[in-house]
Amino acid sequence: MAGNTNFAALDDDAKKVWSRDVWHQAREKMFTSRFIGTGQNSMIQRIPELTKSERGLEAIVTLVPDIEEDGVVGDDVLVGNESEMKAVQDKIQIDQLRNAVKNTGKLNDQATVVNFRDQAKDQLAYWLADRCDQLAFLTMAGLAYTNKNSGGTRGGNLGNLSFAADVTAPSSERYLVVKGDILEEGLGTSDLTATDKFGYRHIVRLQAYAKTNYVRGVRGNGGSEVYHLFLHPMAMAELKLDTDFIENARQAGVRGDGNTLWEGGDTYKVDGLFIHEFRHVPTTLTATTKWGAGTDVEGCRAILAGAQAIAMVDLDSGSWDERDHFDFGNNYAIAYGKIFGFKKTKYLFAKNAADNTNVKQDYGVIIVDMAI
Repeated sequence: MAGNTNFAALDDDAKKVWSRDVWHQAREKMFTSRFIGTGQNSMIQRIPELTKSERGLEAIVTLVPDIEEDGVVGDDVLVGNESEMKAVQDKIQIDQLRNAVKNTGKLNDQATVVNFRDQAKDQLAYWLADRCDQLAFLTMAGLAYTNKNSGGTRGGNLGNLSFAADVTAPSSERYLVVKGDILEEGLGTSDLTATDKFGYRHIVRLQAYAKTNYVRGVRGNGGSEVYHLFLHPMAMAELKLDTDFIENARQAGVRGDGNTLWEGGDTYKVDGLFIHEFRHVPTTLTATTKWGAGTDVEGCRAILAGAQAIAMVDLDSGSWDERDHFDFGNNYAIAYGKIFGFKKTKYLFAKNAADNTNVKQDYGVIIVDMAI
């Protein structure tokens, strides 16, 4: 009779500790974690609990557009002329994502059980962080989870997540395409040419577009609002080669070793806009069909995000499960699962929208398609 190892000897409290450690470690590894907060002034608003509603307990995010009425003046009667606060509540679906690792067997496993457990924690934490980042950017970009962020078709089953059905394409007045020196509405990826690269003048126009269309930025120091622009490294490379960008970054940057233009890095602040480089910003790099009229233009879907760009439901630390009974005790495995959800926020009553009572616009995201 085969003897059991002590691999599954963790009690429930110990498993909870390991589960929390995995999620804590995953959060530290997530690129998007630096933009997560629980308040309405966060780019990614974290929903840590369910809200009681008529349909039971649901994950709900509340959006409050600006008041549109002008109010009254002088001694005019205010009673009966109060402004209406058009608060919009949106339900976010949640689902569980799980994965597991298993050793090759007692004979080939040179590590102790404890070391395997530590390695499993690191590997599962990285896996969860990476998938959360991928899903967050696909959500903001309005691309189905059946797509890889690099443009190809995903072979896994992320498209079966319950909140995958809530992914929506960029709304009509939150979508721009680079055309020469300007950003244009009403175009699509087929209108791009190989020379439609992103440069400094597009940064200036994009930020002006966001402010003009009342995309609320993240409140910064001194009450100013800031936006975050995310570019794939290939798009960032094109931006760095733009002569206007080089000149302005040189003049704005700190002289000496602190100048990030020469030092390198993944974030710049140009004209009050934070520009971040990240590999999971969607591109066509592995897509079989590219962009442009001849489907031969390599492209990037850049994302400008303000406050409450997307909501993330984060209810618990996950579940940690260890088993040692595979192949009569010769193999052991660890599984980890996390319940969460993402949703891009949308709302009616968007200021400056052509139809702000019937058409929902993305609340805090503007998409810019460009050639790379």
